[in-house]
Amino acid sequence: MNISVIGTGYVGLASGTCFAEMGNRVICVDNDPKKLEKLQNAELTIFEPGLDLIFYRNIAKKRLEFTGDIKYAIINSDIVFFCLPTPQGEDGSADLHYIMNAAEQVSQILLEEKCTDYKVIVNKSTVPVGTGSVVEDIFIKHGIHSVDIVSNPEFLREGFAVEDFMKPDRIVIGTESPKAIEKMKQLYEPFVRQGNPILIMDRPSAEVTKYAANSYLAMRITYMNELANFCEVVGANVDLVRKGMGTDSRIGKRFLFPGIGYGGSCFPKDVKALIKTSIEHNSQLNVLQTVDEMNKKQKLVLVNKVLNYFNNDIKGKHFAVWGLAFKPNTDDMREAPSVIIIKKLLELGATVCAYDP
Repeated sequence: MNISVIGTGYVGLASGTCFAEMGNRVICVDNDPKKLEKLQNAELTIFEPGLDLIFYRNIAKKRLEFTGDIKYAIINSDIVFFCLPTPQGEDGSADLHYIMNAAEQVSQILLEEKCTDYKVIVNKSTVPVGTGSVVEDIFIKHGIHSVDIVSNPEFLREGFAVEDFMKPDRIVIGTESPKAIEKMKQLYEPFVRQGNPILIMDRPSAEVTKYAANSYLAMRITYMNELANFCEVVGANVDLVRKGMGTDSRIGKRFLFPGIGYGGSCFPKDVKALIKTSIEHNSQLNVLQTVDEMNKKQKLVLVNKVLNYFNNDIKGKHFAVWGLAFKPNTDDMREAPSVIIIKKLLELGATVCAYDP
């Protein structure tokens, strides 16, 4: 298939490369000249284990290319993926201006080029429920009716993105168009040969699914962090408690490791965005508000331990910080607990030597 991927951030670059690995022709589009220059010179712009091998291979086989010419990409594609950032706004909501700008651009191109070829416009970015309808309205406004708007959320773990994309637990496709369903099934069937499901649902359900999954995992992490703090007070060993819980088939072993709070590009902003959307719809998710507040506090747990040990005076003391990224096997510093910890140590008069592999 001929695919274009708008946006070559973490999701866009990983998705485009993996689609190419399955034999598709993929055109990745970005408007950042410095990033484009690197990608066109076969230089990866993110660190992700296993991505480099298939990145180089598919560039060599001419299945993967990078351009700043969005018109070229759209005209030469059957399926267009939006893999654009949806950063957190000041009020906690998802900032959708990148998505809306892309929809305006694509619809204008199709209008100006008098292109009537059928195309599937796929939103792979994490967006609040109802975004697909807003995008659809933009195309209708420009008189473009030869497209279907599909929600296809990504479930990639940083550090395991290639494995997650090539062998997904499930594929979620949100559309009620039989034509779009057939096209998306054809694209994804090679990725689910081991029998994992392609789940077809309406667009709003697909949009909620991504937020629901991430927020639930954030809730599990926060619960274990709270439980670890409690175990420390009462003299219990949280690692043994975790094993006792994880062997229960109703609970499972994953996401039961306590730590210093979750970070990264997804959990913090997705939790806040779902909270904001629930408030807007007068159906408040109170448990998530607690999760968000407790995660902020958890990032200072280590600092509080340090202060207790040194009788609240760390002026002039020198600390080593091992690990900076929000998790192993990534270079992603977004919402990393290390940033909060280092900033607080410096505010309290300490100095820091930080290391990350």
